[in-house]
Amino acid sequence: MNEMKSIQREILLGFWKIHILHHAAEGPVVGQWMLQELRRHGYDLSPGTLYPILHRMEQLGWLRCEGDHPKGSRTRKEYSLTVKGQEILTLLRKQVEELYEEVILEEKELEKQP
Repeated sequence: MNEMKSIQREILLGFWKIHILHHAAEGPVVGQWMLQELRRHGYDLSPGTLYPILHRMEQLGWLRCEGDHPKGSRTRKEYSLTVKGQEILTLLRKQVEELYEEVILEEKELEKQP
């Protein structure tokens, strides 16, 4: 992986976590659906990237994982937002909004100036 790809991946890791928290706030998510959702937004993640992120977010207490066995012996895990995860999402939404206003909206205003 070249240096720019590595830097981009490091930054996107935070975006992916925010996206996961957002969807878990709407209801439980499963890994396969989350992969499809992130891909729909242009993020090319593999299961080998996503599942460690979900596991880490569970370890941090942001998500709660529950599994069932709908297809034989294979466990399907559902990830739900915890109270701590909701607090973090609330904080991050404010920070993302501020960042968006500064990075995107201010740039658009500069482009409009003659």
